[in-house]
Parts: sequence; structure tokens; C-alpha cells
Amino acid sequence: MLFGSARARDIALVVIGVVTPVGILAVNASAFVMQHLAEFRWFLAVAVLLSSLLLNGLVAFSGIRYSQRNAPLLYAEYRRVVWAAAIVLVGLTSYLAAYLTYIGLQDPKQLPSKLAILGSLWALLTPFAVTYIDRRFLRRREVTAQREEERERRRRASARTRRA
Repeated sequence: MLFGSARARDIALVVIGVVTPVGILAVNASAFVMQHLAEFRWFLAVAVLLSSLLLNGLVAFSGIRYSQRNAPLLYAEYRRVVWAAAIVLVGLTSYLAAYLTYIGLQDPKQLPSKLAILGSLWALLTPFAVTYIDRRFLRRREVTAQREEERERRRRASARTRRA
């Protein structure tokens, strides 16, 4: 038997039954967008701008909270600089992603466009890359702190045994 149970068969049939109409709708929607690319170009660029602002803004805010927790004195002294840098960086990266998308969608005959793909990848991967780097740095710092704590415990334990 191809499927292990009647339920697995039913799920497979539903998936196969749903994929075809969804694919047809996607093709027709794509054709509509291609016919009206000039109008959709602005919409897509604005959508990329807003999406990038939201994603990069969340990452920046997370970074600011991290610095607030782990370097409170430094953050307190340079709070305005940190916020200004975050706003400028988020704005510039979002603008770059939207601009690349807008420029990449100029000519329907040139699609798929390398610039549009780069703009979309930039908007999508920038927050993930920053988060990955931040977490990797944070994890390395936590491991170092744990090792130092363990060394300190061992040193204290050996000092106690010498006294006794």
C-alpha cells in the first residue's frame, strides 16, 4: 500500500487537490502583476521599505536592549548616539532594499532582475545576519563567563581544602 493509513491517503489527496488551484491562482496573479508592473513597482518598493523598516527596527531595538542590560553605564552615556545610529542604519538599509527593488522592476522583459532579487535578499537577510552575529557573540560571551565562574569555584574549593 502506498500510504500507511486511510488518514495519510486523505491528507495526500487534499494536498494534491489544493496545490493545483493555488498554483493556477498564483500564475494568474503573476500575469496580472506583469501586465501592471509600473503600478505594482511603487507598491512593491513601499512594501519592501516597510517590511525592512519593521524587521531591521526589531533587530536594532533588540540590540539596544542588549546594550542597555550588559553595558548600562556606557549606554547611559551614549544613549542618544546609539539611538541616532540605530535610526540612521535602519533607515539606510531599508532605503537601499527598497531602491534596489524599485530599480530592478523597471523592465518586465528583464525579469527576473538581479537588482530586485538582491534588494529582496538584502531586506530579508540583513536582520537574520545581525541576529545571528549578535547571538553568536552573546553565546561566546556566556560560555566565557561560565568558564570563569567554574574556575573561580574550583579556586575557592581548593582554597577551602588547603585551610582545612
